[in-house]
Amino acid sequence: SSNTMLTQRVSPGKILMLLGAAIFAAFLILPLIALALRSVDHIGALNDREIELVKQAISLSARTSLATLAIILLLGTPLAYVMARTSFRGKAVLETVIDLPMILPPAVAGLALLMAFGRRGLLGEHMDAWGIQIGFSTTAVVIAQIFVASPFYIRAATAAFASVAKLQEEAAADLGASPRAVMTSVTLPLAAPGLGVGAVLAWARAVGEFGATIMFAGNLPGITQTLPLAIYGRYEAGDLNSALIMACILLVTSFLVLISVRGISGRVRTPISQ
Repeated sequence: SSNTMLTQRVSPGKILMLLGAAIFAAFLILPLIALALRSVDHIGALNDREIELVKQAISLSARTSLATLAIILLLGTPLAYVMARTSFRGKAVLETVIDLPMILPPAVAGLALLMAFGRRGLLGEHMDAWGIQIGFSTTAVVIAQIFVASPFYIRAATAAFASVAKLQEEAAADLGASPRAVMTSVTLPLAAPGLGVGAVLAWARAVGEFGATIMFAGNLPGITQTLPLAIYGRYEAGDLNSALIMACILLVTSFLVLISVRGISGRVRTPISQ
């Protein structure tokens, strides 16, 4: 029997599977290591102008992504609650439309936003008559980020609200809690881990947004040039130093986001049977 077990452990199929797994893992890890190592080598090569460009892009990304997250939390949370707790005709269609920006090609998303809010867009044309121009502005950056990032929050928040046991809410109501108190003291605290995961994912998606932004907002330094756009712009201009440093910043940010999501997900309670 020991010989049989040994044969199973070193079977050619298992060896090939492990070898394939190791090669593919190395393929995924190698570019990230290379980016990190090359970025370290180029830190000292930045001049004052390049440092200022990096700071400018970081500042704009931080401001726009935080504004995006605030709007998504404010408007997306009620929508997620409605989607989780109510049934209505056309709900499946609405869910599909909400999820669509996650798989929509970035260029298509940017063009759609331009056709809606640009100077000749369905809504933008009327706004332009009032002297309000959205396209190719910082506001356009925020709108593009909201469009592509909100589905990540809404999907996670919907699942979080759906996982809250109605029995606990009903128990709180039976004890005299008002609907508002039930929401703030029972529903939101229980759904908080899921809401947190969605918020982190939405913020990360907003920070990394590129395609829709460059189509709808352009690539204007200090106005619409976020970190991803600045990386593209500096690389096109032959400024590899700045491009590498900003790329490494996004790499570290993405790594921290995944760690945060895993940490928050680990604290999600197993829903009580409803």
